[in-house]
Amino acid sequence: MKIALIGATGFVGSAVLTELLARGHQVTALARTPAKMTAQPGLTVVAADALDATQVARAVADVDAVVSAYNPGWSEPRIYDVFLQATQAIFNGVRQSGVKRFLMVGGAGSLYVAPGVQLVDTPPFPAEYRQGALAAREALRLIQSESSLDWTFLSPPIALAPGARTGQYRVGGDTPLPGVGEAPSGISVADLAVAITDELEQPRHIQKRFTVAN
Repeated sequence: MKIALIGATGFVGSAVLTELLARGHQVTALARTPAKMTAQPGLTVVAADALDATQVARAVADVDAVVSAYNPGWSEPRIYDVFLQATQAIFNGVRQSGVKRFLMVGGAGSLYVAPGVQLVDTPPFPAEYRQGALAAREALRLIQSESSLDWTFLSPPIALAPGARTGQYRVGGDTPLPGVGEAPSGISVADLAVAITDELEQPRHIQKRFTVAN
């Protein structure tokens, strides 16, 4: 497949890039500074700003699917506003491009830990991640009203960390998958990338949100 990847230099995006290329897909990575990315077989880097819908539309115009692993960075003081500005620009750009298949990586904060209660609204949720999690929750709300795209929204589990690629994971819906004992469920970023690529190759969650965990 030809796949456009937004956020290819980030924690999740770089793992997704590795997995896509390893499986032989042709990847177009959108980057504000293409020179910062290392040339690799199967990779085309295009100068584009995720905050500009026109640039996004032009960059993804001839692909089979678009993956957004965009995150402005947890140290961004305006993370809520910037995240949603980019979300709107990416949505609009993908619509304008005519590409139908769109997968967005969100956060665990919007998973329901009790009836009507999302993780981000619970007292233990870390304050330093709250604004980014609230923005990702709003992005989910926006995409759930989207009818023109074959979208999928993937919420990682509570614990997302570096680690080995096992190729194994469990699949859930709107609630966190159970962990072991008192520990929350988790997954390595390499296995999250496996789940993302699997969903692109064999779609099972069209216009749905899902989560995964090891």
